[in-house]
Amino acid sequence: MELYFKGLLIGVFSFLVIGLFHPIVIKTEYYTGTRFWWVFLIVGILCCCGALLCADIVASSMLSVLGFSCFWSIKELFEQRERVQKGWFPKNPRRHYDD
Repeated sequence: MELYFKGLLIGVFSFLVIGLFHPIVIKTEYYTGTRFWWVFLIVGILCCCGALLCADIVASSMLSVLGFSCFWSIKELFEQRERVQKGWFPKNPRRHYDD
């Protein structure tokens, strides 16, 4: 019986990317607010374009997961701002907030 690890590799990568992006979104909102949402957009577009150009299914899948995680992070960044406004997360005392 032959085992195929490509699916598991993609799954582990997805798990790690999701786990990594959670604190990235929190820290980005804490230090800069939603001002740099466009960085997530550009990285997401580049990753998705790279996935279209990549012949290897594992690399293409990983680029897609990374790209769409960037897109999702844009939404989460704005939702994180709302969570901070509700008091669920701390405000950065060095930043000005438009309340």
